[in-house]
Amino acid sequence: MTSESKTEAAAIREEAPPRPKKRDVHGWVVLDKPVGMTSTHAVSVVKRAFSAKKAGHAGTLDPLASGLLPIALGEATKTVPFVMDGRKAYQFTVAWGSQTDTDDTEGRVIATSETRPDEAAIRALLPRFTGTILQTPPKFSAIKIAGERAYDLARDGEEVALEARPVEIDSLVIVSHDGATTTFEAECGKGTYVRAIARDLGQALGCLGHVAHLRRTRVGPFSVADGVGVETLRESPDEALAALRPVKSALTLIPEIVIHRDAAARIKRGQSALLRGAEAPVALQAAYATCAGTLVATGSVENGEFVPHRVFNL
Repeated sequence: MTSESKTEAAAIREEAPPRPKKRDVHGWVVLDKPVGMTSTHAVSVVKRAFSAKKAGHAGTLDPLASGLLPIALGEATKTVPFVMDGRKAYQFTVAWGSQTDTDDTEGRVIATSETRPDEAAIRALLPRFTGTILQTPPKFSAIKIAGERAYDLARDGEEVALEARPVEIDSLVIVSHDGATTTFEAECGKGTYVRAIARDLGQALGCLGHVAHLRRTRVGPFSVADGVGVETLRESPDEALAALRPVKSALTLIPEIVIHRDAAARIKRGQSALLRGAEAPVALQAAYATCAGTLVATGSVENGEFVPHRVFNL
């Protein structure tokens, strides 16, 4: 580099605004992700908006999908499994008459049909797609096969064979139907693929189908009312700060146990603590402990003792 180039580069560095210093931020941001954004990019947007040191998301949302993507900052990352294991709700539209290799509009068409289903025929099939059912995930999915993601293998042209597995679909109802497309609302458990529902419905109806539109409206304890948009985070620091939810907001679906200071001190050292009081539980598979309103730990209750699994530094 010449002396002139070095001088110019130094001038640019001096003019560029300094990067904000990363800081400890703890809590949840329930991002209302737009279509076209990857989950990884969404995490970067939230992390940058809060200048946070640490962030992670609770369940991938495809780029072609919109809706809720809960993002954990700091100590909230320790509660991610509780959100990921929660029930989810979607609104999605199935376009009839063609099947794609990705089971959505991103893939190439691999089969077509001139048949279009009527609403009565669709409605008659829905009971087969509710409750605990066996579902084969799309080959373009994040499931690992011998350490490789299925979608990477599929993109490389390799044959991907995924086994059917049980999933829980609590409800599947028709919102609207116009002949060419049908819009549904679904509530389901972890591991359910909406794209697979569209694919399997289309095959069962003999008309084929794929997802044309997908929006996630609930994830665990978080609903659309909790969502915040990307532009709000980028343009309004005050509104962004107001959107930051407490770490324990991810834990509202499991019991809270209020403990005293001595018990909190033991738990923070990784030791179990005896729970006192007539109403104290004897056994719980999952619970969280708080002291003076502050989250101390998540864990279980065994023989009347709180056993910490994850301890928080808040």
